[in-house]
Amino acid sequence: MTALPTGSTIGILGGGQLGRMLGVAAAQIGYRCLIYAPEENPCAAAVAAGHVRGDYDDVDALRDFAARCDVLTYEFENVPAAPLRALGDAVALHPNADALELAQDRLREKDYILSHGGRPADYREVDSRETLEAALDAIGVPAILKTRRFGYDGKGQVRIMSRNEAAAAWADIGKRPAVLEAMVAFEREFSIILARGHDGDTRVYPPPDNRHEDGILSRSIAPGTGLIAEQSAAAADLARKVAEALGYVGVLTFEFFASAEGPVFNEMAPRVHNSGHWTIEGAQCSQFENHIRAICGLPLGSTALTLPRVEMTNLIGIDGEEAQRWLETPGAHLHFYDKGEARPGRKMGHVTQLFTE
Repeated sequence: MTALPTGSTIGILGGGQLGRMLGVAAAQIGYRCLIYAPEENPCAAAVAAGHVRGDYDDVDALRDFAARCDVLTYEFENVPAAPLRALGDAVALHPNADALELAQDRLREKDYILSHGGRPADYREVDSRETLEAALDAIGVPAILKTRRFGYDGKGQVRIMSRNEAAAAWADIGKRPAVLEAMVAFEREFSIILARGHDGDTRVYPPPDNRHEDGILSRSIAPGTGLIAEQSAAAADLARKVAEALGYVGVLTFEFFASAEGPVFNEMAPRVHNSGHWTIEGAQCSQFENHIRAICGLPLGSTALTLPRVEMTNLIGIDGEEAQRWLETPGAHLHFYDKGEARPGRKMGHVTQLFTE
């Protein structure tokens, strides 16, 4: 692919904080971004060249938007794939619709990973109360029931600790098609974040140790040590294999459990990822810039750490005044997303700190 010249327009589907940080990275290397989102004032629009308000399933509106862009990408995986396929070859879409559709269905995703030599937790398809009972017979308890589509940060899922909780769990997820997963005994959670270019060149970031609270990422510490360091090569090999099979272009994230039996696949995200926010200051080329480089046909940048250790802390449910207190901490890099109301569980920003040892 011939690289897109500076001044070209990148269309970003989605207006959240990931789109905001993609927009900043694009501007730094000479590209302009347009945001497409249904919200009136998405936080990504504040740092973009423009904002088009429209529904993700409005093919006509998407077609008009695409006509103003030189390449399209997306900042979250709940954008429907069918309307994007309807655009045909009018404009390039990276990552492609195959990757998007795969990540939107937990059952298809796990089947695909299994077929490429990965190891997800034991799982069964659930589409009724009866199949839930059969799945529990096969997997046992405790287990986690997750909707096949949608859901993130702990949403769309419920733990089943005993068999008598099955009926309530099925009702809690709205009696929607689901997957039952066995609970995994693990030591740490980590992610593999890779960037892949049009030419197949692939770069992998040092895997961070991810700490969660109430199902939401709280901190990422890079590089992960101990069992994470031991298992990261095998996890990265799987991610590379899947990226190649999908003809993937852009940043791709795989989440894993580090267990005594080896890395256990949790889920994939066909996009830049919260567990990679530390790369803005902590890596020689951030995940956001590498995503822009990849989709625009530019050479990928180095994923090496800038200092030996980096910590990213999510600012969850706090307002701007609280966030600014981090500015009193020497060496703290504050990113506040300007998302409006601070609500419990809502990611409002993050802070990155770099350490020399």
